[in-house]
Amino acid sequence: MKRVVITGLGTINPLGNDVDTFWKNSLEGKNNTGIISRFDASKFRTQIASEIKDFEPQKYLDRNEIKRSDLFTQYALYSASQALEDSGLNISTIDPFDIGVIWGVGQGGMETFETEVENYVTGNYIPRFSPFFVPRLIVNMASGMISMKFGLQGINYTTVSACATANTAIMDAFNYIRMGKAKIFVSGGSEAPITAASVGGFAAMKAMSTRNQDPKTASRPFDKNRDGFVMGEGAGALILEEYEHAKKRGAKIYAELVGASMTADAYHMTSPHPQGIGAAKAMQLAMDEAKLNFSELDYLNLHATSTPVGDIAELKAVEKTFKGSKNLWVSATKSMTGHLLGAAGAIEAILAIKSITDDIIPPTINIEELDTDIPETIQIVKHKPMQKVIKTAMSNAFGFGGHNATLVFRNI
Repeated sequence: MKRVVITGLGTINPLGNDVDTFWKNSLEGKNNTGIISRFDASKFRTQIASEIKDFEPQKYLDRNEIKRSDLFTQYALYSASQALEDSGLNISTIDPFDIGVIWGVGQGGMETFETEVENYVTGNYIPRFSPFFVPRLIVNMASGMISMKFGLQGINYTTVSACATANTAIMDAFNYIRMGKAKIFVSGGSEAPITAASVGGFAAMKAMSTRNQDPKTASRPFDKNRDGFVMGEGAGALILEEYEHAKKRGAKIYAELVGASMTADAYHMTSPHPQGIGAAKAMQLAMDEAKLNFSELDYLNLHATSTPVGDIAELKAVEKTFKGSKNLWVSATKSMTGHLLGAAGAIEAILAIKSITDDIIPPTINIEELDTDIPETIQIVKHKPMQKVIKTAMSNAFGFGGHNATLVFRNI
């Protein structure tokens, strides 16, 4: 099997519109959650979200790309453009069939769907539906438009596995390169879910926090008084490259992707298995593939969304898998970014990779009183970042439907 390394990173999310700003703000424990500005959310139980600020799509997108694409695709193009720029790849010198795009999207064009259906019902748009309705709506348009923008003609598709989606996409890209099916992939995930239908739907499920009076402390993984997740938006992009190809061109290499695994809980539509059986197996399989002992993992970026059930189930899975390893420290960065759904795994993979390059772990903020059900052996980085030599890092992403996806990165 061929080796796979990460040679480019890009992002746009509530903590920053580029990787350096995102990383700096995550280490400083920043949080931009506030009252939703996109629409009037006053009718919902949840009225808060982590929104992107000062988005300027024209920095990387042309007029037609903006006009013809939903926000989730714009975020994808924006982050992918950054990542390719960061990689230093000269695409014109590479066979375009050797470069693919595997992208992850959980919901797709929710804003497009809402707008077009409203226009149809009210008769505000003639003829009723825009000809761009379907192209803007469908989830695969993110990967399609990335390929069109840069002329990438290799394997191209979009994965959907709810909030595990971005990790699923990255895992697929990893395996295709290992099998020799491609030399390079643009991979990651994007989501633009801060819309009335999406927020209203999750609010009706009572899945989201209702700390509307104190939004910056609403996302509080592991805290005794957590009451649900905070919705976020954005995208993260990684350039995965075959090691020898990267080495030959003198690429900057951030880390090596050494293990990736998926399992299913086969338990419940929206709740994880209470003992974290599927999550534990995913972590075990990823470590096995990486050929690492469980005591060798230095940092784990948890999925931990700040839900009463999910956080504890994941920590039980960690305890089961790593058996109280004194080397392992964990943190939950959704306390700062909110939950980006299908894009969550991508931005958290970036944080895991940056922890390796900079030997520092971003913190979990908003913990006032730890839940007493948390296993005592779990070592959580709280409030402030932690300096530590990080040779290996893991990132978890789990999704409705019982999807579990885990990635393991190593320094090189």
